[in-house]
Amino acid sequence: MADIRLQDVVFYSLESASKAYRRFAQSRLDAAGIDITIDQWLVLKTIHETADVTLQQVGVAVFKDFASITRIVQLLERKGLLRRKPHSTDRRRSELVLTKSGQSVIRTVEPVAQAYRRQALDGIDPAEVARLRAVLKRITENCDGQH
Repeated sequence: MADIRLQDVVFYSLESASKAYRRFAQSRLDAAGIDITIDQWLVLKTIHETADVTLQQVGVAVFKDFASITRIVQLLERKGLLRRKPHSTDRRRSELVLTKSGQSVIRTVEPVAQAYRRQALDGIDPAEVARLRAVLKRITENCDGQH
């Protein structure tokens, strides 16, 4: 069997692109003077978009384990961007709620995020982006055993 160079493996290229995008996106947040990490942004955005979401559900949505999500939520609480309050029907759970400052961060980051997404996709035809999404979805399904 012939040796395959790491750079020729599609998953290596995928990981490289993902890491480059995260560095790029973080640098754009930093340049805009926004004091949150990409992971913190993803958590805030998930909570903003999903009513009555649990820590576990946030973790699944942003591809983080429970311990990592717990740390991120604690940091966001210390920054005053979200708070936990007792759940209205399940005493074992907490409800994650964005504070006014957290809502302000959502409004501030949205246009910055849209701009860096556009820049990252510059010169790429929308049909190519749609095809890429379809291919990535298929890879995910293959790996999750849903195919």
